[in-house]
Amino acid sequence: MQLECFPTAARPPEIVPGRPQRGWMDRFTERHPYRCLPLTMANTTGWEILCPVSFTAEWTGGIYTSDVTFRPDRPHPDFHDLVKSHFSHGVLTFHPGYLFRTEPGWDLWVSGPPNWIKDGIQPLQGLVETDWLPFPFTMNWMFTRPGKVRFEKGEPFCFFNLVPHRAMEDVQPVQRSFDTEPEYRAQYEAWGRQREEFNKKLGKRDPDAVREAWQRYYFRGELPDQTGPAPSDHVNKRRLKTIRLGR
Repeated sequence: MQLECFPTAARPPEIVPGRPQRGWMDRFTERHPYRCLPLTMANTTGWEILCPVSFTAEWTGGIYTSDVTFRPDRPHPDFHDLVKSHFSHGVLTFHPGYLFRTEPGWDLWVSGPPNWIKDGIQPLQGLVETDWLPFPFTMNWMFTRPGKVRFEKGEPFCFFNLVPHRAMEDVQPVQRSFDTEPEYRAQYEAWGRQREEFNKKLGKRDPDAVREAWQRYYFRGELPDQTGPAPSDHVNKRRLKTIRLGR
């Protein structure tokens, strides 16, 4: 399976596999958020498009395109094509510099980088039918208040991954009782007991619990109390392919 990336700019921005690191996660004591596997997996399940130049954007709070202005840290030949005020109402618009084509039946989910916190501005998300679309999309961020925001060189301004075009429409949500799944209930209850006991030990500064610091069932792909077989396809580190030149 291929994702084809056709440059639409003379010097298109760099595309890299999603990286797990986040500044706010680094600043936690003992980098605690990295123990949350769903966070790091979300951070790495897709590709980033990196900003080629550092710049400051400012919004006055007005509704016109002229109410958003940009100032690069230094002259850049492509800056005027990279980021613009196009949609008004405090929306900042990036041009990713590529036309993407997916294989039949696959769309591109486009967003800001997951769990990337930026004060004063919020990334918008879009689902694009890239298996047929012959023109590119834009990546948009909306100011949440008047003021200035910074984008640094090398910072991801766009994040994308692939989703099936129609599969979600075939999903039927069903509410079920645990009474119909006694084995599943036992696994859930075993997890609850283990977590409560472990947290009590942590609260009492039990040496073994303090040394362990956190329970690793999910990270390791294990079920508590051996209540069932371990999952055969568990993933705790995403390794996406880097972009390569094609014909």
